[in-house]
Amino acid sequence: MADTKQPKFPSEVIDLPSKGTVYPKDSPLSGGQVEIKYMTAKEEDILTSQNLIKKGIVIDVLLNSLILTKGVTSEDLIIGDKNAVMVAARILAYGSEYEVEVTNPETAEKFKHTFNLTECPFKELPKEIDYSKNLFELKLPISKKIVQFKLLDGKDEKAIDMDLKRTQKLGTTSDVTTRLRHSIVSIDGNDDRAEINTFVNNMLSRDSLALRQYITKVAPDINLKQDIMMEGELVTVDIPLTTEFFWPTSEA
Repeated sequence: MADTKQPKFPSEVIDLPSKGTVYPKDSPLSGGQVEIKYMTAKEEDILTSQNLIKKGIVIDVLLNSLILTKGVTSEDLIIGDKNAVMVAARILAYGSEYEVEVTNPETAEKFKHTFNLTECPFKELPKEIDYSKNLFELKLPISKKIVQFKLLDGKDEKAIDMDLKRTQKLGTTSDVTTRLRHSIVSIDGNDDRAEINTFVNNMLSRDSLALRQYITKVAPDINLKQDIMMEGELVTVDIPLTTEFFWPTSEA
C-alpha cells in the first residue's frame, strides 16, 4: 500500500465508517481506509500493562502499535472510525466470535452470549448531511441559535478526559457540558471560546438534548448493537466492550 510504513507482519486495509470525507484532503485518512497489522505478543504485552491500564491509555497505545498507515495515530481518528479500527483489530487477533456476559433489560438476568463481530455494520449516514468536511450545523429549537460543531477525535477525547479529571477533583461531574464545549466550533458565527463556554453552561435542556441527538445522528460509527434471543424474545442489546474484548478467556 502506498504511503505506509514497511510492514513486518501480515496486515489488512480496513474501511472507515466516515469513508474519509471528514478529514482534510491532504490527510492519509481522506481515502477512507487505514492499514493495520495483526496483533503479536508485543501487543499482548501492551494489553496487560498495568501502568498503561492505570493511565487509561492502553487502547490508544495498542492501536498506535497496530496502525501501519504513515502519519496516522489513534488521536487522528474521529471516535466512530476509532471504534471500527478497534473492532477490526480484535477480529484479526482473536476471530469474530466474542463471548461475553449480557443482561436481560427486562429481568436483569445475566447469561453468556457469543456475538459475531463481523455482523456489526457501519451506521447508515443521513444522505442530506454534507460530509465534505468535519463541520456541521444545527439551529437549536428553543434559543434559535445556529450552532456549528465538529466530530470529536482522539485528541479531543484526551483533552476531555483531562478536563473531567480536574472537575472530579473539585467534587463535580460535567461530562455533558465538557463534551459540548469541545464539540462546538461557533455560536451564531461567534467562535470565541469564552463565549461558547458561557453559552454551553447556560444552555436550555431541550437545546442541549437536541444538539446531542443531532451529533449522534450525523456521527459515522460502527453499529455495536445486535438482536439476540432472551427467554424466547428477540431483544436488541449493546455489545459490552469488557476486558474480554481484547483478552478473551478462550480462543474464538
